[in-house]
Amino acid sequence: MELSYFTSENERRKSRCCFTGHRPEKLDCSEQEAIALLQKNIRYAYDLGYTTFITGMARGVDIWAAEIVLEEKRRHPDICLFCAIPHPDFEKRWNAEWQQRYRAILMAADFRQTICPSFSKGCYQKRNIWMVDRAGLVLAFFNGEPGGTANTIAYAQKRGVRVINVNDATRQAI
Repeated sequence: MELSYFTSENERRKSRCCFTGHRPEKLDCSEQEAIALLQKNIRYAYDLGYTTFITGMARGVDIWAAEIVLEEKRRHPDICLFCAIPHPDFEKRWNAEWQQRYRAILMAADFRQTICPSFSKGCYQKRNIWMVDRAGLVLAFFNGEPGGTANTIAYAQKRGVRVINVNDATRQAI
C-alpha cells in the first residue's frame, strides 16, 4: 500500500471538535459553573486526541470555549482554534465587553472562516452545519430546549458525529 502525504477529510475530522451551546441568559447555571464544565470537557477531548477546536463565536458557550482553548494552547502548542463566523459584523449589536472578547479571540485564533457573505435567516444554521461537517466530536452545552443548539445536536446525530453534553457528568453521548 502506498503512503500518502495527503490526509483525507475523514481523517482530519478525527482530531477536530466543535462547540454548540446556549447564550448566557438561557443557561441554568452561572458563567463560572459553565466555564468549569467546558474546561473539564475540553481537556477530556484533548486527552482523546482532539487538537483542533471549532467555535461558532456566539456569546456564551462559544466565546467561553474559545477562551478556554486559547488558555489550553499555552500548555499544549499543538492545539488550534478555528473560528467559524456566521456573517460579517456578527458581533455588531453586542455590548462592548462581548465585542472586546470576540475580537481578542479572532486576533489569537489560528484560522478564521466567514460562512455567509451577509446576514440571512439561515446563516446561523449554515454555520452550525459547516462546523459539524468538519468535526468528529461536538461538545454541547444543552439544556433540553428547542433552538439552534438542539438543531445542531440533531444534525450531528444524523451525520454520526459523537455528541457529549457537558452538563452530563458521565460524558455520555446524547
